[in-house]
Amino acid sequence: MPRYTRREFLKGGLAAGALVATGSLPLLAERQTATDWVTLGKSGVKVTRLAFGTGSFSGQVQRDLGQDGFTRLVRYAYDNGIRFYETAESYAEMHRMLGVALKGIPRDSYRIMSKITTWGGVNSQEKIDELRKLANTEYFDVMLLHWQHSATWPADTGRWQDGILEAEAKKAVVSHGASVHGLPALRRMPGNKWLDVAMIRVNHKGVRMDAEDYNTDGLGNVGEVVTHVRQVHKEGMGVISMKLAGEGTFKREDRRAAMKFAFKNAGVDCVTVGYKNTAEIDEAIENLNLALA
Repeated sequence: MPRYTRREFLKGGLAAGALVATGSLPLLAERQTATDWVTLGKSGVKVTRLAFGTGSFSGQVQRDLGQDGFTRLVRYAYDNGIRFYETAESYAEMHRMLGVALKGIPRDSYRIMSKITTWGGVNSQEKIDELRKLANTEYFDVMLLHWQHSATWPADTGRWQDGILEAEAKKAVVSHGASVHGLPALRRMPGNKWLDVAMIRVNHKGVRMDAEDYNTDGLGNVGEVVTHVRQVHKEGMGVISMKLAGEGTFKREDRRAAMKFAFKNAGVDCVTVGYKNTAEIDEAIENLNLALA
């Protein structure tokens, strides 16, 4: 007759009880990872939790790799499960370089987010079409109003908001939102009915985060930023965090802490990180996996 320890007996008894109560054995919660696909709130767009940013120092870091080096890095990220790519009109050449890097990969296997500069006197449709052509894509999965840094941005960008909605009607854009800098601009995100996606600066130290002065070299107000992140998330917006590594100033310990803070404390859906080599990609994946464990 087999002999059981008390622990084994109790474990078996609990499993048997669950089987009687539910008709099946209990399922273990599936472990979350950096490369899982998640939905950006009411936008409905699914992206990987970890994104590939192309705007380190306005894209200078990525441009300095050259096209071949950048392509290899993009493909490495793709092969390791990062399928969400972020760029912006102001990141000179990065739309074109990203389009080259992704050429030949099935378009439905990755997502692209672009950010448009809301200049006066520019035709929004022509600009979106220009960026699509540069990126060699029929559509952008997410289009953001870039670098909104005043309290009046919701009114100031009305023409651009309408233009993005028109692009959505034409299937040139799937969803939309804004990225903000500074507390006056961030405070206008909660309650904003136009926004589906909010891109917000988040890290545990407040470095390069939002303060009253959007361009301050001082620390941002971490507590207020987190309050707004939680509020817009509660309202159904997808939240993407940026400046996770304090614009490249953090050492590894702080990069790991920042990743955990963004997901566990602030509650973001996704984070974009800029990379210059494969080791940084490996580390970001590891840091986010640890944060989610």
